[in-house]
Amino acid sequence: MDHKHQRVALNDGHFIPVLGLGTSVPEKVPKSEAFKATKIAIEAGFRHIDSAYVYDVEEEVGLAIRSKIADGTVKREDIFYTSKLWSTFHKPDLVQSSLEKSLKKLQLDYVDLFLMHFPLPLQPGTQLLPRDEQGKLLFETVDLCDTWEAMEKCKDAGLTKSIGVSNFNCQHLEMILNKPGLKYKPVCNQVECHPYLNQRKLLDFCKSKDIVLVAYGALGSSRSKWVDQSTPVLLDDPVLGALAKKHNRSPALIALRYQLQRGLVVLVSSFNEKRIKENMQVFEFQLTPEDMKILDDLNRNVRFYPVLL
Repeated sequence: MDHKHQRVALNDGHFIPVLGLGTSVPEKVPKSEAFKATKIAIEAGFRHIDSAYVYDVEEEVGLAIRSKIADGTVKREDIFYTSKLWSTFHKPDLVQSSLEKSLKKLQLDYVDLFLMHFPLPLQPGTQLLPRDEQGKLLFETVDLCDTWEAMEKCKDAGLTKSIGVSNFNCQHLEMILNKPGLKYKPVCNQVECHPYLNQRKLLDFCKSKDIVLVAYGALGSSRSKWVDQSTPVLLDDPVLGALAKKHNRSPALIALRYQLQRGLVVLVSSFNEKRIKENMQVFEFQLTPEDMKILDDLNRNVRFYPVLL
């Protein structure tokens, strides 16, 4: 199986590689690590690079992509690059200028996918967004559909090939899908998803609407500032360990393969050259239906990222 051609179709006619590199850099890790990891990943065969305005590494990631284009490793059209609209730019007149800021940092002419990073307003208690002492958001929330319309205009302007969403639940998705005059459906919904949080209901809903589910946090917790450090360590799970032994692979590869066989696109973040290269082995083996059932049964609705959806 040639991993370079493992892509799935999006509902707008474009294609997304099923394995992507996440570029969110943990606190205390220099941003230059994003540059190194992106270069290593492209050399190893990754063609899908996932980033965001709020990760604050788009200059480094863009430099890595351009350096691999310059040395002949890839052409621009070989790379699928994702950026995301941060929550302070939901006002329709800010959406395109936010994407243009990302493009300027990247020094690219377009992105392949532009996602709404979070639906607003989120439920009370969500920890990721800036709030005052009373818990009120420190910026104006805007109708989701108005923001979406501004994103549709970014696609029409050629600044992005596709548009989608992130951290949306079924109700949020319905709001967009039922929008009067909807021009483009979201092509994907990027959410936390792993064996402890398998998102079965959301996956079934997205499949029924021809929306690809993209998994972040696919290996469980990390050193990221976003993560609840009190949660269990997914990769230490004995069930994953037993399947890793059976297939002579790492627990991480079992967790990644699980998502691919469920029809998801999966993102993996690593700044370790050996692990980045090892992740490409996910295309070299298959889990059995029995293995998949065992992994399905690990679901316990544990979230590592405190986003309340």
